[in-house]
Amino acid sequence: MRLTICSLARLGGFLSTIPLAAALPSGETNFMSVRENVAKDYESVTEIPQDKYFSECSLISTLSVKILTHIHTRRFHYHYDGRFAESPLPDDQVTPHLSALIRTYLTTMASIGAETWIMHGTLLAWWWNQKVSRFLHLHSAWLVTVPQVPLPSMQGGPPTHIFLTQIFPWDNDLDVQISEPTIHFLADYYNMTQHHFDIPGVSGGRTYLLEINPHYVVRTTQDRLNVIDGRWIDTSSGLFIDITAVRKDDEQRQRGNIEALMCKDHHRYDESQIFPLRDSYFEDVPVKVPYAYTWLLEEEYGPKSMTNKFFGGHKFNDETKVWDPIV
Repeated sequence: MRLTICSLARLGGFLSTIPLAAALPSGETNFMSVRENVAKDYESVTEIPQDKYFSECSLISTLSVKILTHIHTRRFHYHYDGRFAESPLPDDQVTPHLSALIRTYLTTMASIGAETWIMHGTLLAWWWNQKVSRFLHLHSAWLVTVPQVPLPSMQGGPPTHIFLTQIFPWDNDLDVQISEPTIHFLADYYNMTQHHFDIPGVSGGRTYLLEINPHYVVRTTQDRLNVIDGRWIDTSSGLFIDITAVRKDDEQRQRGNIEALMCKDHHRYDESQIFPLRDSYFEDVPVKVPYAYTWLLEEEYGPKSMTNKFFGGHKFNDETKVWDPIV
C-alpha cells in the first residue's frame, strides 16, 4: 500500500508511506522480518491474550543480543526498540531525536485525520514550558546555554529560526493517546506503514514506523501484558512514542457514570476531562491537549509536580522558562 505524498511545510520535507516490501537502505531492518507474529487473532473482549506484543522493560543485556536469532527479542533498554538499535543514544542526542519523533508523529496524524493528544509526562512537559516563546529573539548567549532545535525553512534550506525545546531534558520517552475509533482506523489502514521525512542535517532523512498491537481489540484491563496499543518508532535510533487508546468504560457506565473512559493501563477519566480537546503547540507544531489538563496532571503526579522547580538534576529558570542543569 502506498499513500499520497503530502507536503509538510512545517518540517520542510515530504512524508511518504512506504509498502512493507520496499527495499530499505543498507543496515536497516526489513520490516517483514521484524513484525511480531501472534498465536492467533483476538476478537473477543472476554479472551485474555497470554503473549506480550510490546516490551516496556529491560529483559536481557546487550551482550546476549548477539546470540539471539529472533530479532524482536532485542531489549537492551526499556525506552528503545531493540530491533532498530543496539545501544542508547548519547545523552546530547536524545532530545533532538525525541523532538523530531513527536513533530513527525503529530504532523502525520494531522495529515491522515487521526485525532490524538499528548498525555502523562509529555503533557507535564508541555504545561511547564507552554509559555516558552516559539521564536528566539533574546540574547545570543542563550544559544550555548539552553536546549534548542533548528526548524527547516519552507523550502527545506537552512533553518529559518531556532525554537526552545519543550521536552524535559531528562526524558527519553513520549506518551500520546487516541480514541477507540482512531485505533481501529490506524489498525485497518496504517498498521506497519513506514513514513519517511527529509530532516535538515540528517543525511538521507529518517524513517518512522507506525505499529499497532494486534491485541488492541481486547478492551479489558485484565490484559496486563498489552497495555500499549501502538507505537511510533524512529527506526534510526529505536526511540518510540507509546500510543494508548482511550475507550468507553462499560463497567462504570453500567453503574451510572455515563462519561466513564478507561485505558488498558488502568488510567480512568470522564469524557469532560478529555473533551473538547484544546489547541496548542508542542515542539513548534500544532498539538491537542486534554480539556482539564491541570486537574489531570494534579491527579496523576500530585500538586507539587506543577510547583516544584527542582527535578532530575535540573532547576526551572523563571526568566528563560527552561530547565537548567544544576552544576
